[in-house]
Amino acid sequence: MRLSRWAIALPVTLALAGLSGCGSGGPATSTTGASSSASQAKEVTVFAAASLTGTFTELGKSFEAANPGTTVRFNFGSSATLAQQITQGAPADVFAAASPATMKTVTDASLAGSPTTFVRNKLQIAVPADNPAKVGELKDLTDGKVKVALCAEQVPCGAAAVKALAAAKLTVKPVTLEQDVKATLTKVELGEVDAALVYKTDVIASAGKVQGIAFPEADQAINDYPIATLSKAPAGDAAQRFVDLVLSQQGKDVLTKAGFEAP
Repeated sequence: MRLSRWAIALPVTLALAGLSGCGSGGPATSTTGASSSASQAKEVTVFAAASLTGTFTELGKSFEAANPGTTVRFNFGSSATLAQQITQGAPADVFAAASPATMKTVTDASLAGSPTTFVRNKLQIAVPADNPAKVGELKDLTDGKVKVALCAEQVPCGAAAVKALAAAKLTVKPVTLEQDVKATLTKVELGEVDAALVYKTDVIASAGKVQGIAFPEADQAINDYPIATLSKAPAGDAAQRFVDLVLSQQGKDVLTKAGFEAP
């Protein structure tokens, strides 16, 4: 498997989107040759922030339906981890990051073309559905009796949390620091913590497992999400077609339905 050594060195979530037999309004099929044999099937490998798991999996299925013979393989995880993997030589075609800073790691190494910001995301306080600690606002997280999970500061959701807490002039002592937003949310879903700072989109994706509490300082810690094709993308123009789908009206509709905001 192409990414096995990266999965061992830096654990990531791999999601394989299966071939779909029904169209869903995606971009027109592109044919690059007369043969449709399996030997000519293409694969597009997309490295994407963990918070994009649901939306990009859906768009991947649409892409496959519109491009017969091409499959999309996803590597979801912390944007910082993904950027590190790319700079260390992991083969990939597209990078979608949860912050400009993590994208800059890749562009500074001349490994990606000019990125485009395609969505924005903001934080919410996630609490269990029954909210046992009775958390109602951001300052409640400073109570030493409230167990809080945060993303590690070096990953985008953690950097946003630091910025939001600084804007509120609050200090929170988390009981755990997680390596991506999905892991942070899982702590709340399992009842291991009373609250966490995660993206609004992840609260929505939990489908009622947690409830989200908005707070004003989140507006001062909004993350822009850039996307770019990688300079040495093995998939070539197929990689650009996937980016085009994300930037299309169809892509915008899928992303805004999930709670992302337009840039």
